[in-house]
Amino acid sequence: MKSKRANRPSTGQQIGVGLALLLIDLLVLAWLLYGYGMTGWADTYDEPNPPDAPQVARQAMCFLAAGAVVTGGGLLALGRRISGTVQLLLLGGGAGAFALFAAR
Repeated sequence: MKSKRANRPSTGQQIGVGLALLLIDLLVLAWLLYGYGMTGWADTYDEPNPPDAPQVARQAMCFLAAGAVVTGGGLLALGRRISGTVQLLLLGGGAGAFALFAAR
């Protein structure tokens, strides 16, 4: 009979997966923030029309919130507590930041 410990991933393995996902998350956040910034910059040259930046921020917020739920929740369900928590905090925090941008 196998012990319960044999079914769980090691802490080192969880940290490695967490760091790899952290890098990917930071790249996605940078890409979304760049898109938001470029849209805000372009809005300054299109003054007669309503700004598009809040819509871009709402889209980024929805994208990050869904990513936090799917990846963070999935990793937690698989027993990878460290990686799942990092995903939930980072992507959820990014979604919160873009929610603030959308409210402006």
